[in-house]
Amino acid sequence: MSSDESAPRQRLLAEVVRVMTENGSTGWSLRSLAEATGTSHRMLIYHFASLDGVLLAVVRLIDDDARDRFAAVAAEHGDQLTAARAWWRQLADPERAAGERLYFELYAAALQGKSFAQPLLRGAVTDWLPPLTAAFTELTGQSDPAHTDARLGVAVVRGLLLDLLATGDLAAVTAAHERYLGLYANTREQQPD
Repeated sequence: MSSDESAPRQRLLAEVVRVMTENGSTGWSLRSLAEATGTSHRMLIYHFASLDGVLLAVVRLIDDDARDRFAAVAAEHGDQLTAARAWWRQLADPERAAGERLYFELYAAALQGKSFAQPLLRGAVTDWLPPLTAAFTELTGQSDPAHTDARLGVAVVRGLLLDLLATGDLAAVTAAHERYLGLYANTREQQPD
């Protein structure tokens, strides 16, 4: 697809994400989604082939966007702890809550075996391991446990996000995140020079 053809697709996909962020990803038909996004079901079929194709594009966009934002935050901050705190502030921003609910809704669909969401499940952890392993190696000065620390980091942050979405208690969840980061700060401080 040329860039001329992909621009309308990207605009339509952005509108689909907006609508699904506000209304969820379940219960749509091509016609109802087309109506909600101000297009025709034929245009959705042209760009995405099917409703599953639309949902797959949403899954990929959300996951790619999250990794791109993480990379930007990591590049902006030289210190890994500072970067982790900045990343958490982005994730915990109430403006992002609806999008994060959509992410977890699609994640649950993947866990339930929905074919459109399977790509999300395949890379949900493994796609995050290389950049996080590098971050933990830099943070702790230890390369051996960094891969395990990266996997733990994915689980902790996702768990804290679920806690935040369920309780709305930003202060308590941020305190838990800070406590988690403190464990790594202490590890770094204990390293010999």
